[in-house]
Amino acid sequence: QVQLVESGGGLVQPGGSLNLTCTTSKRFISRSRMGWFRQAPGEEREFVAAISRSGITTNYADSVRGRFTISRNNAKNTVHLQMSRLKFEDTADYYCAGYDSTIYFRNAESKDAYDYWGQGTQVTVSI
Repeated sequence: QVQLVESGGGLVQPGGSLNLTCTTSKRFISRSRMGWFRQAPGEEREFVAAISRSGITTNYADSVRGRFTISRNNAKNTVHLQMSRLKFEDTADYYCAGYDSTIYFRNAESKDAYDYWGQGTQVTVSI
């Protein structure tokens, strides 16, 4: 069973920064394309960022491009989402997700592509 565990959420003021971390198993990280999604209260879960297995290819939602950076450290079994210049509208629960990209070729910006999800970590941007 694949487990994804997010950490790093919290309360931050507008313009501030947070770094989210997703930790998984060594076996899965070596095979997976990973993504971050978010869901605000009453809203649909939306794509934030994705990173290929090698880390070479990244994708971003227009709303976060230039402010957020996704990265991965396969040696440490982690994927990170560095968030800067945070805005009120970034407030949401953030979810880490992954799928085995050695088997499947999917649209990394679609939540339907991902087979495994973490429990989420809350990010609140407030004064």
